Amino acid sequence: MTLKEGRRVRLAQDLAIGDAVAGEPGAVVGFLSLGAGIEGTVERVDGELPESEAVREYQRLKALFDDYGHTMPAASLERLETEIAALEPEWAAHRQRGSVVTVRVRWDNGFVLDGAHGDVLTPL
Repeated sequence: MTLKEGRRVRLAQDLAIGDAVAGEPGAVVGFLSLGAGIEGTVERVDGELPESEAVREYQRLKALFDDYGHTMPAASLERLETEIAALEPEWAAHRQRGSVVTVRVRWDNGFVLDGAHGDVLTPL
């Protein structure tokens, strides 16, 4: 889904927001929950979240394999292939998920949620 300013969205899952702390560390006085199904309008799209460390490492190792794998000694090549295979699930999940953006949404009840991951929203 492409999120754009002015687009109407619905919260796809319950969302608990922060802990309110008073006085001493760890003393929780409450938190706010937004229920799935609440609707609002996208006010701002901030941009893509950075890729995880595992995804960046997969890309680095795969590029190394593609560019120099044919010149590597057998033991080094085997170790590189093992490392790439170990990162395959993370890479597959990243590709399936696609890029994740953060947005600012003004809900119809007046609350504003800033820095929300776009994958918790569905278009209307």
